[in-house]
Amino acid sequence: MIDFDPVNLPESEPGDTRAVSDTRARRLNSLVAITVALLATFVGICKVKDDNIVQAMQQAQADKLDHWSFYQARNVRQEVAQAQLDQLQLAAAVQPKTIRERYSPLITKYQALVNDQRQKKDSLRAQAEADQKRYDALNYRDDQFDIADALTAIAISLLALTSLTQKRWLFLVAMAFTVLGVVMGLAGLAGWLLHPDSLSKLLS
Repeated sequence: MIDFDPVNLPESEPGDTRAVSDTRARRLNSLVAITVALLATFVGICKVKDDNIVQAMQQAQADKLDHWSFYQARNVRQEVAQAQLDQLQLAAAVQPKTIRERYSPLITKYQALVNDQRQKKDSLRAQAEADQKRYDALNYRDDQFDIADALTAIAISLLALTSLTQKRWLFLVAMAFTVLGVVMGLAGLAGWLLHPDSLSKLLS
């Protein structure tokens, strides 16, 4: 007859379901923790770069406004000089030849002023248009970082749910968002031409 001691119960065997479940849970939690740590580091790097891009966008916008303001000022000067030139030419046309010659230096002066203001105005317009192109290029990359932020935020939320529920399929879904977020972040860092317009418009 075998004696049964209720105090010294037999230990769980290696194949015990609970032990296997605990091992899987620890492994899954470790994967979640490592993924979150790496993802947070990557997001921090993208945040620094994105902040620098936003500052450059603000500078480009300010430069564009300044150049258009100077353009308008040059345009006003050109119109005033053109009006004065037209008056001098009309006045000279009805004068005798001897008096008409006195108008010649003034007409030459105002003609040169009109040409000078036109050239400077055209230069300012070109600079303002270049500022707009620079702003658009920077905004393109800023959108990439915004999309990366949204995707990584979803990934981190799903990873938190994975840790709570221990559902492996949730971890796989979180990894899909993680990969997409990292790709968009790398696109912003490296300047890749990757820009889902529909998603960008939704988030803008």
